[in-house]
Amino acid sequence: MTALRPEREDLYGDGEPYESHGGAPYGAPFDAETMALRVADPALTGPPTGFSGAPAAPSGPDPAPGGRAARRKAAKRRGGRRDPVAPGAASGGLAPRVSPASAEDDPDRPLTRVEARRRARLARPGPGVIASRAIGEVFITTGVLMLLFVTYQLWWTNVRAHAQAGSEAHHLQDDWANGKRNPGVFAPGQGFAILHIPKLDVVAPIAEGVSTTRVLDKGMVGHYGEAPLKTAMPDAKTGNFGLAAHRNTHGEPFRYINRLTPGDPVVVETQDTYYVYKVTSTLPVTSPSNTSVLDPIPRGSGFTEPGRYITLTTCTPEFTSKYRLIVWGKMVEVRPRSKGKPDALIE
Repeated sequence: MTALRPEREDLYGDGEPYESHGGAPYGAPFDAETMALRVADPALTGPPTGFSGAPAAPSGPDPAPGGRAARRKAAKRRGGRRDPVAPGAASGGLAPRVSPASAEDDPDRPLTRVEARRRARLARPGPGVIASRAIGEVFITTGVLMLLFVTYQLWWTNVRAHAQAGSEAHHLQDDWANGKRNPGVFAPGQGFAILHIPKLDVVAPIAEGVSTTRVLDKGMVGHYGEAPLKTAMPDAKTGNFGLAAHRNTHGEPFRYINRLTPGDPVVVETQDTYYVYKVTSTLPVTSPSNTSVLDPIPRGSGFTEPGRYITLTTCTPEFTSKYRLIVWGKMVEVRPRSKGKPDALIE
């Protein structure tokens, strides 16, 4: 069984081909048309059907009869847009058409050029809105500027004036201690004394002149030392020592002089002497042109003979300059600095 054996030529017999049971040899059927393309016979084939076997529905509107121009006219009559088709129809499935009204209500659909222009025109503000915005901005800007101005007048001017007045008083005291300045004639704007009003807690330098920019706006008290309103100095034998200061803003040293009552002390400190006055009377309101209150014997003060008087003047009512408020006093003590401070500054 292990030896080589020659291959048989015919395993099934003597080499004859395979025969069918009928005795005739088997062969593949021959068709001369199998080698050429065939065309389906319309008579044998029906209309295309869907998956269910029913005829498929048309996928779009019937084409307009005629040529290309006719189709364009038909499209214009439909509104220039094709009927929207629901998703899935393009893939071969059956889907109902979407009406144009429902397509316009779809928020996700892209806008046409006409719709985009209309929406942009509606979103653009009209002339009335632009005018109201401009007027509102003007009012807001004006209000901010007014607020800044009020803040400057009521707060910042006081801060700056207090600093300037305090610096001037400090320099005066240093000069007096070093003997650099002697009583005499002083230049306009030059400080020469310090005013003390203990009841009002006022300590302010006194400068020559009543210039607004050089004296009063710096928080100092001004002396009427120039004609035609020239008044006496404290060391004069007789006369009226007239002073002026702001009641509001710029340090406002005379803001509360309306609270002074008869008997309240007012002290003028110089390089060598303390001059002590006592308040005698007040004139609540008078005209700014009433300069007689600065006379050597002030009119309306109750004084009837020459003496050594002091007159304080300021604006009234507060935050206006329509009228003037006047306070008068009479000298009651002259005390050299070598004897120390007067009792009015110690209490």
